[in-house]
Amino acid sequence: MNLRCIALVCLLLIAATADAQFYFRGEVKDAAGNGLALVQIRLHTSNSFYTSGSTGAFGIPSTKTKDTVSFFLHGYEEKTVVLNSNEYNTVLMKPSVAISNPKRKLLSVTRDKKEDTKGHYFTSGETYSSQVENSFNQAADYASVGFAMNVDKASYSNIRRFINMNSRAPTDAVRIEEMLNYFPQPYKEPEPGKDFHVQSQLTDCPWNPSNRLLFLQLQARKINYDSLPPSNFVFLIDVSGSMDLPNRLPLLKTAFRMMVQNLRSIDTLSIMLYGGTVGIVLQPTGGNEKDKIMSVIDSLAAGGDTPGESAIRQAYRLAQSQFIIGGNNRVILATDGDFNVGESSEEALMQLITQKQQTGIYLTCLGVGMGNYKDSKLEALAKKGNGNFAYLDNVMEAEKVLVKELMQTLYVVVDDAYLNTIFQASQVKRYRLIGFDNRKDVLADSNSILEGGEIGTGHTVTAVFEVELEKDYNTETPVAEAELSYQSVKTKNRVNEKIQLPFNYQSLYRVDSSYRFAAAVAMFGLMLKQSPYIKNPNWDALINLLTTCVDPKDYWQNEMLMLVRKAKELYKPVKEKKRWFRKRERKKDEIILF
Repeated sequence: MNLRCIALVCLLLIAATADAQFYFRGEVKDAAGNGLALVQIRLHTSNSFYTSGSTGAFGIPSTKTKDTVSFFLHGYEEKTVVLNSNEYNTVLMKPSVAISNPKRKLLSVTRDKKEDTKGHYFTSGETYSSQVENSFNQAADYASVGFAMNVDKASYSNIRRFINMNSRAPTDAVRIEEMLNYFPQPYKEPEPGKDFHVQSQLTDCPWNPSNRLLFLQLQARKINYDSLPPSNFVFLIDVSGSMDLPNRLPLLKTAFRMMVQNLRSIDTLSIMLYGGTVGIVLQPTGGNEKDKIMSVIDSLAAGGDTPGESAIRQAYRLAQSQFIIGGNNRVILATDGDFNVGESSEEALMQLITQKQQTGIYLTCLGVGMGNYKDSKLEALAKKGNGNFAYLDNVMEAEKVLVKELMQTLYVVVDDAYLNTIFQASQVKRYRLIGFDNRKDVLADSNSILEGGEIGTGHTVTAVFEVELEKDYNTETPVAEAELSYQSVKTKNRVNEKIQLPFNYQSLYRVDSSYRFAAAVAMFGLMLKQSPYIKNPNWDALINLLTTCVDPKDYWQNEMLMLVRKAKELYKPVKEKKRWFRKRERKKDEIILF
């Protein structure tokens, strides 16, 4: 009996030692040495959040002697450091400052008009850039509006993730131009010598019958697969502890396996990891050596702290060492966005990306995960790096982005593309651009400029304007004129083109079904954003509109119809939900499972 007691005590001591916790003690201060209260503190390994006290002091339990910790406070730059339980840690946070060089990029701009500005939107550890929704402009006062063209599609798949989890999407996660980008359009060949096929359509506005919608579609020319230039890809993959979940690193491994199947012998691939260490796990390798590449991808495992040296800097250096003149040179960053790649601050990281994009190396960001997904950071990185970004919420989305739409995602035909639309004041009383909403911090920077984006082969950009026509409009006079400007990747020449947008009105239910579907996507986005420009959201009207235009053979369109039906239940008015619960409570003999 005594031996059993001794053995039990030993086991308890061993268990206690195994579960022994360490403690990170310290304080958060500003540059003047003042303590900062209410700082959000996130422990990376557990994804747990803590808050600093009134004097800036903090105490955080951990199972490790060292761990990576991030500090957030509105008005200050995010700070990520490695804390040591054997030391008293002092963390200094710098005030956020607007970058004046390089200049911030606007998504859209109305000439001569000043906008009201309001940081980042936090939801359970996820961050989204706060946006200012484009307002109505009087055409007589502000006839011109411009926007940067881009191929990003991340917003829609992220929204889908929220709705499928029976959760409302954060309003700032909704970017309508990316929702429109998400759905493939029937390809229309540009005229010989042209890089774009351009068309417009005027039709009814489904949420405001007194207004009209003006659609402007631009479709980039397709490059034949055999004519694609050789590629120099560098995968930069986050394998830190936060990636050790099924919808993060394992999903990325599946995605990259599918992409590798499409590599050619003329393509070169390198793989770098960060998390615990920064290192090259695959030296530059030809696309024909698929077994070798697959073996490296299969061996990837998550774990470790975030490294101190700049992984992004090394990835660009590796891409530069293999640079292909006239080729497709690209760093592909795959992460949950919660990364500290060695730069002293987010502002410094943005400056680094801006410098590197001038070398001709593009940046694609692939976001995964939930709970600590940093949409705001990936969006900003992709735009600074003359690139694009996508959110992968499942294997089908990975296949869509990296297999079915690989050429659109990774092969650029034009750079620095933007469009300026000038409305005829005699035809249009007022108008507003739907989507392409600017980040509040960008609008607040007086040095911000409108800078174009890059467009992949065969990609369609759809712009939607809500317009109020003048009472005495003339059907023979154009509604507006569009000025398209871009740099051809092939010739390196700057191209400027003017396009007349005719008064070609057709009712919503007679217009081509692709425009009806685009109108439904825009309406869906406005309802998710809870936009003030859609006064009485009507989910049944949206569902009815979709049923008239969804192609039964198109998986993605049918999925959206299903998503809208789910959203209808999630976005029911609170009063309606309360009444339902009261009715259910009266049936006392009924068991209700939640």
